[in-house]
Amino acid sequence: MSVSYKKLWKILIDQKMSKADLRKKADISPNTMTKLNKDEEVAMSILGKICKTLNVDYGDIMEYVDKD
Repeated sequence: MSVSYKKLWKILIDQKMSKADLRKKADISPNTMTKLNKDEEVAMSILGKICKTLNVDYGDIMEYVDKD
């Protein structure tokens, strides 16, 4: 399964929030931010923290990408 977090980065731009700000506000580890930057899978609990911090839904920050 492949995921893309392009939507998340767009939301950060729209809300004038840096990745560092998100990491601090959502209490996400630097390693997890690296996974997000590389479009790697992260735990649903982490995605939930991000959604709560940004007041959005899961589908607003990520999407499934078929890489066949």
